Order: sequence, then C-alpha cells, then structure tokens
Amino acid sequence: MDERIRYMTIALEEAKSAAAEDEVPVGAVIVKDGEVIARAHNRKEASDCAVRHAEIEAIESAAAKLGNWWLEDCEVYVTLEPCAMCTGALINSRIGKLYFGAEDPKAGCCGSLYNLPADVRFNHRFPVEGGIMRSECAALLSEYFKGKRLKR
Repeated sequence: MDERIRYMTIALEEAKSAAAEDEVPVGAVIVKDGEVIARAHNRKEASDCAVRHAEIEAIESAAAKLGNWWLEDCEVYVTLEPCAMCTGALINSRIGKLYFGAEDPKAGCCGSLYNLPADVRFNHRFPVEGGIMRSECAALLSEYFKGKRLKR
C-alpha cells in the first residue's frame, strides 16, 4: 500500500472521531521514520478554544513524544488543507513535508488561498503534496456540514 494512503487513512479515522464528537471532521497524523508518533483531531468545541485544530493538537503531541519542538524529520498528514494558523505552526515546527487531502479554497494556506510553505520570506519552507484521498476527505466534510444545515 502507498504510504501516503496508509497515513491519510489514519488521519481520516481521526477526522471521523472528530465528527462523532460533533467537531469539524479534520484529522492529522505525524510520522517520523515510518512510525506514527502523533495523531489527533479537532477539539475546538470540547475545549472552547479556537486554536485546538487537529494540526496543533498533533504538533503538541509529537513534540511531547520527541522531547523537542523541532519536527524537521517528520511528515504531517492532514485531511484538510491547513489554515494560516496551522501553516504557521507547521513552519515554526520545522516540519519536513506536508500531505493533505481536500483543498480549502476559503481558508487553505498551502496553495489554495495562500502558499505560505513556499514563501521565501519565512525562515523555513517545506514541500507540500495535496489531493491525497481528496474525495474521501472532502466527502466527510460535506456530509458533516450537510447534517449541520439540516439540524438548523
């Protein structure tokens, strides 16, 4: 199995956990040397905190596991293109590479709205590959928001 699919499938499991908790279904996984060292999902509603995105949760978990905030040898897999806040955290964490599922034309900062990881004005840049399991990631988000609209 393609490693990208393997890890994005784990990120999708996290996103499904988020949906089950009535959180926006976004999941993230951090991998180092072929081992999953962190996995997380959105926790904004549970924590009443706007910064509790899946990527932030995963970064904190990975840094705690490694005992170091430098994640330069790590790959991050996330089901939705990261926003400005999360992209900034990924830049500051010095991640090695980002893979994401669905594009986010309204808030995505890894190629859609902005392309922060490639901006030469930052002190760290990293490669990005989007569209990994795009349809599965997008469908989960669409179903979640469709359900929210129906409840209104």
